[in-house]
Amino acid sequence: MTGRTTTLADLLADTAAAAPESTVVIDGGPAPRRVTRAELVARVLGLREDLRAHGVGEGDCVGVWLPNWSESLVAQFAAAALGAHVIGINTRYGVADVAHVLDRARPRVVLIAHDFLGLDLRARLREAVAEADVPAPGIAVVTGPGRPPADEAAAATYDVGAGAWVPSPPSGAADPQALRGTRDAPAVAFTTSGSTGMPKLAAHLGSNVATHARNVAAAGGWDAESVSLVVLPLSGVFGYVPALAAIAAGGAVLLEPTFDDDLVVAHMGEFGVTHLAGADDVAGRLMESHRAHGGDLSAWRRLLIGDFYGKSLQVAEWAEKETDTPTMGIFGSSELFSLLSFWQEHDPAPARWRAGGRPVSPDIEVRAVDPVTGGPPPEGEPGELQFRGYAVVDGYLGDTDGAIRARSFTEDGWFRSGDLGTVHPDGAFDYAGRMGDSFRLRGFLVEPAEIEIRLAEHPDVARSKVVGVTVDGDTKAVAFVEAVPGTTPDPAALRAWCAEALAKFKVPDSVHLVEEMPTTVGTNGSKIKAAALRELAARLYSTEVPK
Repeated sequence: MTGRTTTLADLLADTAAAAPESTVVIDGGPAPRRVTRAELVARVLGLREDLRAHGVGEGDCVGVWLPNWSESLVAQFAAAALGAHVIGINTRYGVADVAHVLDRARPRVVLIAHDFLGLDLRARLREAVAEADVPAPGIAVVTGPGRPPADEAAAATYDVGAGAWVPSPPSGAADPQALRGTRDAPAVAFTTSGSTGMPKLAAHLGSNVATHARNVAAAGGWDAESVSLVVLPLSGVFGYVPALAAIAAGGAVLLEPTFDDDLVVAHMGEFGVTHLAGADDVAGRLMESHRAHGGDLSAWRRLLIGDFYGKSLQVAEWAEKETDTPTMGIFGSSELFSLLSFWQEHDPAPARWRAGGRPVSPDIEVRAVDPVTGGPPPEGEPGELQFRGYAVVDGYLGDTDGAIRARSFTEDGWFRSGDLGTVHPDGAFDYAGRMGDSFRLRGFLVEPAEIEIRLAEHPDVARSKVVGVTVDGDTKAVAFVEAVPGTTPDPAALRAWCAEALAKFKVPDSVHLVEEMPTTVGTNGSKIKAAALRELAARLYSTEVPK
């Protein structure tokens, strides 16, 4: 590749010019098909002209309400080639979520999936537009890979006031140089987790997306032979970044529009998947399928895993011992990109399986500060992780008065992550947990993740979650565990197990076995609902006195 990537459109132009006939996307599902870089460029140029004809220009927003289809990537690059940005809309979103996105992002056009899994996105769209009370977007009706386009009558039923149309098939030569020359501008926005109120829409410049994709590829060993498996939605940062990293490296991305565990494992062998990056619930399901039915995972080079579901240690051990795949814990967010950091193979296991890592670029700075004083945290305690550099969010869609941005940054320009952790002298850091999840036991600040990791190391524990509950003015640590199938761990024995490795004040006051953790499903995977467990812990303490 030649030249320095300055925009997201340049990123595609670079890789397409270098190897136009190489595979860049594999549309998965029951009838997978390969897409070459030349074909992708032709489709991008065609959609760019369609979007331009329907009023999309510099600074405009394009909504992408599609599953993991190659059309999602086409939309991203086509918008970027116009100086516009995309906002992904999860196909799981309900009316209120969609209305919030429409209100904040004000898309001029929305690409919507037609007849996908029987979902009535058309009805949701109409209700959301009415609820948001915003200018109606134009609607581009997309049918998905390998399917004929919707007819005009079907497309017309999606019209919410600004017209509905079907994207044109590509025509003309696929000249990647035609993508160049666009001014750098915001290219993509991601919805945050929305743990307090409705989610924010965190936007990133196209040049920063391209820079991060290249840095992740270099740090994570992606190359022209790599294939990234993406099961999490491209609308979320943990699906998006691994896809862009593979493209940046000259490799390919395997997009799975639905998650059929056995089919995905079969595709990993068929298409030679080398990289999987994302949540432990995804990798956990693949682990269970592989153990039950087998499959060829010989091409798999690296698992980059986030502990969203409490299974990361179990999955990491499986990947390394049973498939010989090096596994590293990661860190990231919608406002900082996913894969902002991860550990490397030379870092010792099991420490490298935990969240945190080494930033993928020296241009990403991290510090830990006392959340109250803003100075160094007390000796032995974690601080709030704050970041500076290209990976930090550039702005928030709909933040017209700048209030969200003002709350998100310190006076000296560091981004407040709301996460707790410890920074090492070499710039690597350990993630301890969300600030809202920590609690004080006997005067010491305790991160529940430390106790959870110890419990998860027990051979009879499948996953664990620890919460704090206040009883008669004192905070108690309460642990919930799921047992490995076929075992029944004794709560008292688990407390003794914790006491062997943890300070006495960190040993949970009580341990409770649960059949299944309460979870919530979001754009970036499933997460355990800590709030539900805190409520359960409070009820348990009202009816029993733990020993």
